[in-house]
Amino acid sequence: MGKVARMLITTPFTTVQSWWRKTFSAPTTDEITTLYRAWRNRFLWQRLRLWLWLALICLLSFTLRDIYSLFFPFAELQQLPEVLRTQRLVINVTMLAILIICFALHKTKLGRHRPDLLFLGSSWSISLASQLFATLSGFALPDTIGWSLLFLSQAVLMPVCWILHLLTQVSVLIYYFGVNTVLGLKTPIPDHPGIYNVTFILYIFWFCTICDIGVYLYDRLQRSEFFARKELESAYQKLKVAEAKYRSIFENAVEGIFQSSPDGHYITANPALARIYGYSLAQEVTANFTDIEQLYVDPNRRAEFVRLMEKYGSVSEFESQIYRRDGSIVWISEKAYAVCDEQGKLLYYEGLIEDITQRKQTEEELRVFFHAVSHDLRNPVLGTLMVLKNLLARSEENIAISRSILERMIQSSDRQLNLINSLMETHISEVQGVVLQLQAVQLLTVVEAAIADLEPLLAQNQAKLTNLVSADLPLVNADPTQLWRVFSNLIVNALKHNPPELLLTINATRKDKMIYCTVSDNGRGISQQQSERLFDLYFRGTSIGNSVSLGLGLYLCKQIIHAHGGEIGVNSALDAGATFWFTLPISSPFTG
Repeated sequence: MGKVARMLITTPFTTVQSWWRKTFSAPTTDEITTLYRAWRNRFLWQRLRLWLWLALICLLSFTLRDIYSLFFPFAELQQLPEVLRTQRLVINVTMLAILIICFALHKTKLGRHRPDLLFLGSSWSISLASQLFATLSGFALPDTIGWSLLFLSQAVLMPVCWILHLLTQVSVLIYYFGVNTVLGLKTPIPDHPGIYNVTFILYIFWFCTICDIGVYLYDRLQRSEFFARKELESAYQKLKVAEAKYRSIFENAVEGIFQSSPDGHYITANPALARIYGYSLAQEVTANFTDIEQLYVDPNRRAEFVRLMEKYGSVSEFESQIYRRDGSIVWISEKAYAVCDEQGKLLYYEGLIEDITQRKQTEEELRVFFHAVSHDLRNPVLGTLMVLKNLLARSEENIAISRSILERMIQSSDRQLNLINSLMETHISEVQGVVLQLQAVQLLTVVEAAIADLEPLLAQNQAKLTNLVSADLPLVNADPTQLWRVFSNLIVNALKHNPPELLLTINATRKDKMIYCTVSDNGRGISQQQSERLFDLYFRGTSIGNSVSLGLGLYLCKQIIHAHGGEIGVNSALDAGATFWFTLPISSPFTG
């Protein structure tokens, strides 16, 4: 046979073989997992109960027919052989008893865990019962109606495990054709006494085949649907895990995350964004901000944001001032991009918002610091440099310097040294904190030392200072040197910001476990706006004139008092004088 001929024969055969394996091959171990087998067994067990009920009712109806026929014979039954008419009722009652036994087994542990065995047992008991009676009676019984009802009802109500259906059918047919052939039995039907009947065989074959194919296809469909459902559940579970992970990132992010519509309202917002805006819940942001333009201090910032988005599709480091819920103003930095659909139509804006208020304050403080370095330190150096250059411009070899010039140079150098020391102290306190040498201190001693050191400055400003601090006050737990700096700074600050002939009063009283200290004056006073920032780093009051101070004194006072565990503040109003106050903890008897 040629090669071409072999190919023509082989190709159809291979195609049919592939189709047969794909359609009718038994499921592999990989396909039938433990989960599916458990589901199939549970399905079979549940449907088996329904089938038993249906079989019981069906058989009961035939039994009632036979009982009725004993008293009122049906004409249609008179055509049956005598042996069938007399034994039919006994066979039906026997099968009813078998069904009742199957009901009892169905509720047992064996029936629940092995419904396949119960399926086979109940089917064989019912189908073989009539065959056994017929064999004992000496004839063969081709129970076409009974087999059809049995196989059809099982295929419709329990369409899984096609092998089980095939086994029940084959076993009955093997018994019928095998046992009856061996024993040489004939059917009681006069017209067809032989057990072999072509029409009967074709009918039974195709009936069983159709039932088995239907069961197989349904079982295969259920298996595919089961695995598809499991894969879907697995994918959904993974999706839930991924959603929970990203939800956690969204909820716990430090930066504010948002989605906003082109018409200016928030679609989504995370808790961080709510905190930046002064709200407790993210839902409040989406509910309250119907027009984002109202959020900005400069209402043109939203329009600028939209313009940049339309031009570039994204913005980065877009800094603006916004109003918080309580009316306060903070700085934010936005990083966002436009989200469009497949046609390029803008859907919404999505991005991050960061609170940069602290950074802006630090930048401002650095700006003031560099201004102080370039201005406050530069001026004394320029003054000293000018004096030295004027002296050097003289033609004499030996230059005589007057006392006044030397005093000016010393004063200028002292000012530079004080400014540099203040900067260094401030830096150290910012980085390391104020270092205290705590001990039990008598407050009056510290106050008197500070006043004595400032006597020349008080006399120069024609100021009068009254000390009301009592020697009977409890000792305070403090660092005497740092405490001396606080009193000195507060006194010098009052002299510096007020005209001559100032009246100063220092007092201290006990309040619970603290000593309440005050330094009061009758000077110009301080506005409410200045009072709120008076203790900030590098803040300088408007009345400071041409002073070369960096505005570090009150900031250092705050650092020192906070390090002691106290508080500091000021009570003042314009043209009403000022009272600086601070608290100190009373020394415990066990301290030091």
